[in-house]
Order: sequence, then structure tokens, then C-alpha cells
Amino acid sequence: MPHERKQLVVLGLDGLPLSLARTLAASGRLPNLDRLLAIDAASIEAELPELSPVNWTSFLTAAGPGRHGIFGFVGIDPASYRLGPVDAGTIAAPTLMERASAAGLVAKMINIPCAAPVKPLNGAIIAGFPETDFDRAVYPPELAQNLKLAGYRLEADTSRGAADFDALARGLRATLASRRAALEMLWAGGDFDLFMLVATETDRLFHFFFPAVAHPEHQLHGAALDLLTDWDKLIGLVLDRYEALPGPKRFIALADHGFVELETEFDLNVWLASKGLLKTEPGASGEYDARIVPHHTAAFALDPGRIYINIKERFARGVFHEHIAERLANELRDELLTVVLDGRPVFESIHLRGEIYAGPQVRRAPDLICVGRAGVSLTAKYNRTELTGRFGRFGCHSPHDALWCDSEGSRPARTSDAGAVVASYFNLPEPKEHPWISSAS
Repeated sequence: MPHERKQLVVLGLDGLPLSLARTLAASGRLPNLDRLLAIDAASIEAELPELSPVNWTSFLTAAGPGRHGIFGFVGIDPASYRLGPVDAGTIAAPTLMERASAAGLVAKMINIPCAAPVKPLNGAIIAGFPETDFDRAVYPPELAQNLKLAGYRLEADTSRGAADFDALARGLRATLASRRAALEMLWAGGDFDLFMLVATETDRLFHFFFPAVAHPEHQLHGAALDLLTDWDKLIGLVLDRYEALPGPKRFIALADHGFVELETEFDLNVWLASKGLLKTEPGASGEYDARIVPHHTAAFALDPGRIYINIKERFARGVFHEHIAERLANELRDELLTVVLDGRPVFESIHLRGEIYAGPQVRRAPDLICVGRAGVSLTAKYNRTELTGRFGRFGCHSPHDALWCDSEGSRPARTSDAGAVVASYFNLPEPKEHPWISSAS
């Protein structure tokens, strides 16, 4: 068919740090990763917090959290103080897919994290983690039926985690096979302007077996590389398909955040409770069963490093007015920055929301955004009493060193800037700001 359209292929490699990618490519076991790194590899920074919903949304809206309003996997109801999942229905900025469709372009998207419930678009979309319902995850509906018939897996079962490498590897191989099958379905005929596929297997593997990947002497290193050879074949398939396009064309690969080996978790809610700033009722049934006692709580945290001051202007049973909360936030930051573990500061940095966010959704942001030092995973559980420790994970996110490759050599600073590269390529009009949405997520 005649091919005058500009085409852009985006490969997302969840949680892949540039430094580790280079080490793995040098092993000789992953030739397609080596091909990928030859495409002008560099690194970008993640938006904070360094979570997938924050950063894939930042990329897909070409906007920071202050504009799109996503600050984590879960949010808190300002009336009931109950925690609940955040989904794509709360994104307060238009996505690249929506903007492309409005411009008459065709977008085909596979395994897009935190994209459900999906919206109709000019093309096709398959949402990824954490969605489990095909009806919410796939558009158009006939694609959902075809995927079900093909045995498509939305997500691997990671419930056994580090306790069973073989079970995790089987699950990840099944999702890799599903991504390949979806690629074959949606690539056929080359009828697209924007094509994006996200492979999340690295993130799952690194959380539970980062030492096995990073250290050749580890007893599971060979098995981890065997699994990654299947992942490498998917990279090769995408590169082969891209190289066969007639052009004009462009290729981008990126990670949403970096990854490092876990030293310890540090729980902010345990710390706040120890200072008398957070009171909860006993008997929490799980890590998200908050049971906050509002009138006796000055501050509380949500994963991974989000601290909220319990202010009257924001929460139904707040205890401080906003001007006092600003002072408390500064005092909390000063004290947290003095916390030391094993002779080293726990925190790399702590930011007030106005220091790192801009846009109409800043009022929904946490008052403090904490970044742990490399290897310290900040948590905020409601059923935990231990301040530090390991709880089944051996790798953690980093805001630094996320992979970036662009066949045209751009150098965006952050994931939101990376999304702007896509918007610029297609000359998409700048979106209008959405109005402020009253929510504390």
C-alpha cells in the first residue's frame, strides 16, 4: 500500500535502568538489547513518585503529575479517609492516544499500564497492570474476544514472588507470548501512525530477583538470563518490524523509572506513628486498610513516599488550617532529613509539592514527596509495625537512570518531556487545561 504517513514506534521497557541494560548487553546473551542500545541510548529521570502509574501517565499525557493528577496506585477519599485504587478515569489531562485520534491519526497500543478503563479511540488499545477485566482493558470489543480466544494474559501471577522463581518465570514467559501475539494481530497491514508496546516483565523480575540478574555469581543468574533471552526476542521482533517500515519513521524506547538492589524498606507510617503524628485503630485487615483516627492524626503517608498533612481545607476531619500545615510540612522535612540508618541518611531528598509540581492538579498532590537513598524503598503500610526490613522484595525503583533511546537523538529530561517528543513528532495541538477536580488521590 502507498505509505506517505509518518510512523512512530514506541517500545516501553518497564523499570529498565540504562546501566544494567549495558551490563546485560555486554554479556553477549541479549543481542537485541545490544541492537537497541546502539540507537543512541541515554537516560532520563522519572517524575516523582517514581511509580509506573505516575510515569507512564506522564509519558502518555506529555505532562507532569501537577497537570494529570496521578500520584500513585492508590488515593485517599477526603471524606472517609479510605484508600482505593486510582485508574485512568481520574487522569485530568488528555492522552497522546486521545490527541492523536482527534487529529485523525491511528494509534495501536499494547499492554499500557494504568490505562483502564480504556476509552474508544481511532485504533486499538490493550491496557495492562493492574487491570484484570478484559471488558475494561480492551478496545474495540471484538479485539477483546480475539485476545480471549488466543489465551492472552493481561498480567502474570506474582503472588508467590521471590519464593518460587520457576513459577514467576512461567508466568512472565506467558505474558511475553501474549505480547507477541497481540503485536502480530495489531501490526498486520501497517495501518497505524503511533504503535506502542510496553513489556513489564523486567519490573516483575527485578522486584523479586534483582540480585540474580545483577550478580553473575548468583545461583539463579543463568536462569534469569534464560528468561531474559525470551524478553530479548520480543525486543528483536519489534526492531525487525520497525526496520521493515518504509518510512518516514521514528523509533523510541524508554523505561518509566530505574531500578536498584533493595537494601531495606522504610515505612513512613510507622515513623509518623512513633512521633505521635499518626493514630490508627487496631486490627487492620491489610496494608491499605487505613483505619486513620482523623482527629488524632496530624499527618499520614501513602506509598511510596507521599506524606499528607491532615488539613481542614482538604479533608473532612482535618486538624490544621493550611497555613499551619505549610509550617508542619517544613518541620517534618527537616526532621526526616536527619534520619540515619547504618550511618547514612535514609532520604536522598524531600520536596514540598510546590517545588516539583505545576498545574491545576497541584492541590491534589501530597504535601511532601520523599525520595529514599539508593536501595531504600519507602513504604506506607497500615498493617505494619516494623520501621525497616525486607518483606519479600529484593529490588526497588529508582527515579534515576531510566533507559531512553531515540532514532532521532532527542534528549528529554523526564518521562513527561519524553511524551512531548511524541506530541511534537505528530504536531499535535497543545491541549487545554482541564479544570481542577476535587479529589485527594
